[in-house]
Amino acid sequence: MSRLSPQQVLRRLFDVAVASVKPERLLDHLPPPPAGRTVVIGAGKAAAAMARVLEQAWPGPLSGVVVTRYGHAVPTSRITVLEASHPVPDAAACIAAQRVLDAVRGLTADDLVICLLSGGGSALLSLPAEGISLEDKQQVNRQLLACGAGIDEINAVRKHLSAIKGGRLALACAPARLVTLAISDVVGDDPAVIASGPTVADPSTYADARAVVAKYGLSLPPAAQALLDAEPDETPKPGDTRLAHAEYQLIAAPQIALRAAEAEARRLGYDVLLLGDSIEGEAREVAKVHAGIARQIAAHDLPVARPALILSGGETTVTLKGQGRGGRNGEFLLALAVALNGLPGAYALAADTDGIDGSEDNAGALIAPDTLARSLALGLKAEDCLADHESYGFFSALGDLLLTGPTHTNVNDFRAILLC
Repeated sequence: MSRLSPQQVLRRLFDVAVASVKPERLLDHLPPPPAGRTVVIGAGKAAAAMARVLEQAWPGPLSGVVVTRYGHAVPTSRITVLEASHPVPDAAACIAAQRVLDAVRGLTADDLVICLLSGGGSALLSLPAEGISLEDKQQVNRQLLACGAGIDEINAVRKHLSAIKGGRLALACAPARLVTLAISDVVGDDPAVIASGPTVADPSTYADARAVVAKYGLSLPPAAQALLDAEPDETPKPGDTRLAHAEYQLIAAPQIALRAAEAEARRLGYDVLLLGDSIEGEAREVAKVHAGIARQIAAHDLPVARPALILSGGETTVTLKGQGRGGRNGEFLLALAVALNGLPGAYALAADTDGIDGSEDNAGALIAPDTLARSLALGLKAEDCLADHESYGFFSALGDLLLTGPTHTNVNDFRAILLC
């Protein structure tokens, strides 16, 4: 059994999980150099780190441009790295998207395009469709992010208001060979969902986008709604011969990270219950389910015996009704603390593997059996903070935020509950 404290064990497991899905994994998937030019493009929170790994290993000349989130850039020598806003796109994202399209203009069948994609690419590679303004897209994105929609639903709308998403970038690369290397941050690892699938066929339709708008009662800007209603040009669908030059390889995924953490936990002497990488739903409701499993283990040593670890990944959602700060992992932990109510021997960590939970500076946070007692001593009531979605202020006051900085990868959420 490990001599590390429960908090140290949790942090080690998170670090091991992140290390297992670093951009260096792309080195096993590089195509051979072409007869013609090699152009690198990409978008996402890991795009700059992926570009650096690629250019250091590439045997011949190359050029290109990638875009990443502000603060996630790393030094490169041959590939230009741009930064833009996430999760709501800004003018820099539009400029970056145009630069990417310019980089692949005029290529031939002898040329090679390597596209580096990771989570966050949808907002970072943002080019409004004709007739749509950046302000329109920003308004739509804010509504989508606040309504509780799943990422596949969000992206169905984004693709049909975009000039580059949903396979349109792949069309722009033709006739050059296109090889996409992607790090998945979505449940199911669907290429059409990762970064809104700019280089693959899009199974969603304008009708699907309108259905999402209706389901969540969104009020789109008139130009955006008019475009969805008009259906001017549908995205390329599976089987489209125009995508015959495009290939796709997944180099890292959430399950890889969870398996790495599982192996480390077992090495440290913990029995592990791996719930999988496809956990979705409202963060506070997912927390209640995890708390129920934790209580079962604590009371009956079932379905695993203590000392035990519950592991899960995926992407929860938060339907915003309050004015607080914090991301979905903070919300999960706050709700978990309330549901566990000081359960002896129960510790937990939840964090986004990219190092940023929501829009604040923390990856996530940690809880312990004394979390609620310590918060009450500070005049903080967890239930009130949860009602206002104020997880950031709650954990900041306790000194329990998990601060990692950008990790330069992204395989979505990591949740770990220790039962000692």
